[in-house]
Amino acid sequence: MKSWRNRYWTNWNANEFDRNELIGGHLENIAIIIIIFFCLTFAAMTRQQLIEQIRKKRSYLCVGLDTDIAKIPKHVLSEIDPVFAFNKAIIDATKDLCVAYKINTAFYEALGLKGWEAMEKTVNYIGEDHFKIADAKRGDIGNTSDQYAKAFFETLPYDSVTVAPYMGEDSVKPFLQYPGKWAIVLGLTSNAGAKDFELQQAGNGLLYEKVFTTVSGWGTPDNLMFVVGATQAEAFTNIRKLAPDHFYLVPGVGAQGGSLRDISEKAMNKDCGLLVNASRAIIYASGGEDFAESARRVAREYQAEMKEYLEF
Repeated sequence: MKSWRNRYWTNWNANEFDRNELIGGHLENIAIIIIIFFCLTFAAMTRQQLIEQIRKKRSYLCVGLDTDIAKIPKHVLSEIDPVFAFNKAIIDATKDLCVAYKINTAFYEALGLKGWEAMEKTVNYIGEDHFKIADAKRGDIGNTSDQYAKAFFETLPYDSVTVAPYMGEDSVKPFLQYPGKWAIVLGLTSNAGAKDFELQQAGNGLLYEKVFTTVSGWGTPDNLMFVVGATQAEAFTNIRKLAPDHFYLVPGVGAQGGSLRDISEKAMNKDCGLLVNASRAIIYASGGEDFAESARRVAREYQAEMKEYLEF
């Protein structure tokens, strides 16, 4: 027994260099796998990549997937997952005309587990060639926002999340801690209730102006955007002075009556700096079997107009 132990330890010590080299090699491979996993899991679209997509497609269109199961065509309801089937058809019909998709999470959360599954399938189907927005309007104390950020940036592969800034810096910062990911902060919205707070006097300016100047210091133009409603076109010139380099997500074109021309002329910067969202006008362009073709037709109209306004 003793001689066996001696031979074992002698061989182990004699092969120590080879053993260490083997272990070192395994650790190196494991590190590479972890890095690859991290990159695949948290892959995101950078500002430069977004600009390149805008240049390539001559478009700054964002298609809003505010998919209401009560409004999708009746023939789609026979699908196993009608929400995803509808979204897939819209994506296939519009993907070469837009640079982003915005998923309004409320329409999916309202359906419970099936809605979350449809949302997850949708965001994965969109892929990495489009900027993916979770329109969730989150914002809470730090540890809660940590979990919200984890939900949308780790569990789900979104590039960005819309965030409400009312609770201050510590409610927004967790969304800015992920390399390549974005927080899209509510700035000046297009709803009638904007007058209740956003357009109220606050010190030497309006409250929304304070939001822009303050929040701009929490991040950079590489990880921070602002939501500005399309129906607030008269404010865009002033807003561009407050945040000259940031991208704006602009909902309210189409069904809500915002003017694409006014927005483009007053808010575009040298990098375009705009993602103009259209939801109902595109996805509900038809309630029949031609819904995808109709969605493409409307999206093409937007893209053709955007092409005229782009300066590069």
